[in-house]
Amino acid sequence: MSAHILVVDDVDKNVKLLSDVLTARGYRTSTAASGEEALARVAADMPDLVLLDVMMPGMNGYDVCRALRADPACAVLPVVLVTALDPEHERVKGLEAGADDFLSKPIHQAELMARVRSLLRVKALYDEVQRQRAELQAWNQTLEQRVADAVEQLERFGQLKRFFSPQLAQAILAGGADDPLKSHRREITVVFLDLRGFTAFTETADPEEVMAVLAQYHAAMGRLVLAHEGTLERFSGDGMMIFFNDPQPVPDAPMRALRMAVQMQEEMRHLSDQWRRRGYDLHMGIGIAQGFATIGSIGFEGRIDYGAIGTVTNLAARLCGEAEGGEILLSQRVQADLQETLPAGEWSIQPAGELALKGFQRQVPVWRIVPNS
Repeated sequence: MSAHILVVDDVDKNVKLLSDVLTARGYRTSTAASGEEALARVAADMPDLVLLDVMMPGMNGYDVCRALRADPACAVLPVVLVTALDPEHERVKGLEAGADDFLSKPIHQAELMARVRSLLRVKALYDEVQRQRAELQAWNQTLEQRVADAVEQLERFGQLKRFFSPQLAQAILAGGADDPLKSHRREITVVFLDLRGFTAFTETADPEEVMAVLAQYHAAMGRLVLAHEGTLERFSGDGMMIFFNDPQPVPDAPMRALRMAVQMQEEMRHLSDQWRRRGYDLHMGIGIAQGFATIGSIGFEGRIDYGAIGTVTNLAARLCGEAEGGEILLSQRVQADLQETLPAGEWSIQPAGELALKGFQRQVPVWRIVPNS
């Protein structure tokens, strides 16, 4: 967009001459025949530069210049005074009035264009600085809120990562998954595991040894939970509860749970060998059950957990309690689902009889998973 130059002179031929020269060079011009008209023109359509004659009836050029400088909006508007009077005397008066430059009549076109281009470059640089300053001020005004939002996002991400994989936590925050902390009901596959011999171990081992063993155990099992995209409901000492099909539904929840449990037992055998060399006799039992549960946030402000409530969680815990070291016990619903999807040749599902489990009025049919040798 071409620069806008206001030409102010009470002599028509001077106005036409300057306007024609500037228009021929591609500038947009407007004119005024008096100081009062010039101020009105500036107020209505701010120019990029003013060519202002000194000697005019009413308000002279100095008065107009001082009026412009008194207006904050025109504080840096380039003003070039034009006069036929003594240049040295008029230059001092013009500078004192706030003018940026000075031209003597008769006007030399080359000098005129050089001064116009120079002042417009300065004006363009100033306008760019002001634009950037406005952007910075606007950004600063929202910075505090952005920081607060970012902190809240990080806190929520950290909270979600306690239960879900980092990828899923990020998807939830980005809107790619429903908010799982809202209470909802869903069919899930629950895996419960804990250590055999842990109580006896804690009675004889130093606290530092107990903590070291738990750290190894949690790290090894935690890696497998993340690898199979399970949801860690909680861990307490040597006990851990994981479930599948929430918050992201999966079509193969029982199979995922089984594959994770089998790999956990394989990893546990390596850990048991290490611990045995240090005199610790520890093994792990696992129970897997399937059923509906109510799931969502549990707790109070400052301490919120993600939990599942329902018979299925109790059943998985009871099956885990009945499992021997190295054993994986399944509920009947898990067994029925796996019978249809279990790959041939990898594992066999064998009946383990009916067990009287605490909290269940009737005996519960139980199955165990056995790897094919």
